Amino acid sequence: MTRTQKQEIVQFLAQDFKSAQALLVCDYKGISVKDLEQLRCSARQFGIKVKVIKNTLARIALKDSGMPDLDIKDTNIFIWGEDQISIAKVAVKFAEANPEKFIIKTGSFDGQQVDANHVISVSKLPSKDELIGMLLSVWTAPARYFATGLDNLRKEKEQNA
Repeated sequence: MTRTQKQEIVQFLAQDFKSAQALLVCDYKGISVKDLEQLRCSARQFGIKVKVIKNTLARIALKDSGMPDLDIKDTNIFIWGEDQISIAKVAVKFAEANPEKFIIKTGSFDGQQVDANHVISVSKLPSKDELIGMLLSVWTAPARYFATGLDNLRKEKEQNA
């Protein structure tokens, strides 16, 4: 790879990292290509990017994007995107399926460095769609209960008549 190609990759990654709300660094030593493709497919559904990047290029891109200084050593796969909860859910689910081979090392949520325990706790939160569903359920509850009450009153009056 030539120097200009490396500079283009770093510029592209820095722009991507800058626009990302969350980024995870995970160890993937010993994982098959088939399993990595499975991770990429599950991540793609949520608009999450998964990429193996050389550590030096990743360090430069992270520095250029204003992300915190993450400890990047050994074999790393980078997972980043807009939704922190989706990223955490995808990474934790894959880590649970491959406990010996896939380890969440560190990451950055909203420009703050986070550890694996934080990522695991975020993965247990409801997603945006689930929260919207809960909110809609709460908003429609009074009307639903009112309609049920009216229906029960109608049935009672029919039985008495």
